[in-house]
Amino acid sequence: MAAAAEMQNTDSKQPPLPSDVEVTPVRSSADRTAFIRLTYSIYEGDPNFVPHLEMERRDFMDPKKHPFFEFGEVEFFLARRAGKTVGRIAAVSNPRYNEFQGTNVGFFGLFECVNDAGVARALFEKAAEWLRAKGFTSVIGPMSYSTNGEVGLLIEGFNTPPAIMTTYNPSWYAALIEANGFTKAKDLYAWELSSSTPPPEKVARIAEKIRQREGVTVRPVNLKDFDAEVARVKTMYNSAWEKNWGFVPMTEGEFDHLARDLKQMVRPELALVAEVKGEPVGFALTIPDANEAIKAANGRLTTFGLPIGLAKLLLATRRIRRLRLVLLGTVEGYRRRGLDAILYLDTLNKARELGYEGGEISWTLEDNHLVNRAIESMGGKQSKRYRVYEKPL
Repeated sequence: MAAAAEMQNTDSKQPPLPSDVEVTPVRSSADRTAFIRLTYSIYEGDPNFVPHLEMERRDFMDPKKHPFFEFGEVEFFLARRAGKTVGRIAAVSNPRYNEFQGTNVGFFGLFECVNDAGVARALFEKAAEWLRAKGFTSVIGPMSYSTNGEVGLLIEGFNTPPAIMTTYNPSWYAALIEANGFTKAKDLYAWELSSSTPPPEKVARIAEKIRQREGVTVRPVNLKDFDAEVARVKTMYNSAWEKNWGFVPMTEGEFDHLARDLKQMVRPELALVAEVKGEPVGFALTIPDANEAIKAANGRLTTFGLPIGLAKLLLATRRIRRLRLVLLGTVEGYRRRGLDAILYLDTLNKARELGYEGGEISWTLEDNHLVNRAIESMGGKQSKRYRVYEKPL
């Protein structure tokens, strides 16, 4: 974190607050609609923009429907100028994160703004005011609502659409955020990997030796035993990531909610569990990049009550040829023993067999050199970079 004196100096260089912009909390259904639909004007004409489904966004913001609100708090804000919505932001209190990480931070997320640093300042100041009232001493973001959701601001890799469950934003957002005193906390990487590129022979040979030596078996998840499989993966997930930067364990409700969403996209052949003597010790989850289909629906499943968007989505689903490797990890005691290479290889081989062209591995921490080198050894090329920012309050 930057020193307070340094930040005071930075604050003095911030853009002036615009007198014609009003920032207010979201209170009505009309406010929520304006919050969600602001993206259509911000990204108008951007061929790589993929809107969230409006139905999903409404549930995401609803304390009665999203499990984050069982323990966390969120305040959504809208910025308006002459009656027109020009920006939005969410201020987030996540007590589980602070308890697990031993910190005292709040978060910002869901940031969207016209290309005006003054409007951005008005949004950040309103969010900071809410977070300071909660007693937080610093703010990190963007996150929606934690590292278990969409994380980071895209700063490199604007030439392609975002993969499912990753962020996308205009290239000038970084300038808006940095003009308002935020500095880098951590960068995250996305990697591109083609299924047509065979892994290095040496990597494949070593992985097979490890498979035999350790007695590793890899199987697809059993969707007929879905609840039990979710419980197994949940235990492995919270164990495999517990020491990572920014990690916070998912609650039962959060994990079950995510599992239900992913079940609609999962192909069992690409959701793999590694076992040793029948004990689950690692897993890899790769899903079809549903953003290719969601983009066709343009965020809405119905128009004037007709399922036009849904029909477009279902038709486009049949044409998906890209994947996203979302999770790959091994539990304590089995790390650095080559199980990750086995899971990578089996995923790659199965993706090729199913006819997928390749896809994205995301995200990895910039300083997780072991994992990043492993991806490079498999032929992965860094394709996108995301940045998480921080600022004292």
